Amino acid sequence: MTIELETQLTVLQQQAQQAIAAAATIDDLEQLRIQYLGKKGSLSQVLGGLGRLTPHERPRIGAIANQVKDALQSDLDHKRAQLINAQIQGQLEAETLDVTMPGTYCPQGRSHPLTSTIDRALDIFVGLGYTVADGPEMETDYYNFEALNTPIDHPARDMQDTFYLPDGNMLRTHTSSVQIRYMENHEPPLRIVAPGRVYRRDTVDATHAAVFHQIEILAVDEDLTFTDLKGTIKVFLQEFFGDDLPVRFRTSYFPFTEPSAEVDVQWQGRWLEVLGCGMVDPNVLRSVGYDPEIYNGFAAGFGAERFAMVLHEIDDVRRFYGNDLRFLRQFQ
Repeated sequence: MTIELETQLTVLQQQAQQAIAAAATIDDLEQLRIQYLGKKGSLSQVLGGLGRLTPHERPRIGAIANQVKDALQSDLDHKRAQLINAQIQGQLEAETLDVTMPGTYCPQGRSHPLTSTIDRALDIFVGLGYTVADGPEMETDYYNFEALNTPIDHPARDMQDTFYLPDGNMLRTHTSSVQIRYMENHEPPLRIVAPGRVYRRDTVDATHAAVFHQIEILAVDEDLTFTDLKGTIKVFLQEFFGDDLPVRFRTSYFPFTEPSAEVDVQWQGRWLEVLGCGMVDPNVLRSVGYDPEIYNGFAAGFGAERFAMVLHEIDDVRRFYGNDLRFLRQFQ
């Protein structure tokens, strides 16, 4: 009986070691551990025959069984370490980055010339103490016209052919509506600059678009004069375009300013209108609850497209909307 058990243990060890050596995965190795060393495994089944041995024979077979168990456990641990190392090495090889290889080209994005023009203008006015304000592009008649001293029967409405919506609202024709909304919620003194997209039924040509970007400024305080307005405009234009750009003011008319003026700059050998301005009409101040006997103000507005055209010497406003990469790549 002793010889038979010794033979079974020897065969079991050989079979187990061969199976362990051939294991390809850690899961396979775990199944072999259960098969040979588990509570119901092969080694336990062999040791079940110890009860038939004499007390003198049992220690010998028990010692051999322990040697087999220790040998198999050692083989299992060694094989597990090999498989783990191989798995790690395979992962490292798969994820290796060759830093000497050329990288994938990703073109660097750049600001659109209109965006950079607006940012440049805002930087100047913020430096002069102005606060950036914004408002909705879909407006009511009150904020777009009536509060700006343009009642329903006012002929000045014909100056701006408007996109009306089915619900009676409209797409704003200027960012002056932002001024009304801001003044309704703030007490003077105040200085704001309002950039945004505006809409008019203009015929599209080299210098006009139906959708364009406008920037307006508003200052309200005590004792402001047209001289303050003119000085602000000149400082802004000189900072934006440079001191050598010829500038002129012309008398004009806007329903929400009085007196009013238009500002031209010399561009490509001719005068180009770039800006409208004036002193805020007292009726506009009254519409937001300001006392025109105490406060007065000035306002100015200009199109970002016109400024970008002069700044970059572009001859057609439609180039800004053509998405031609050859054109856009010229701007940093």
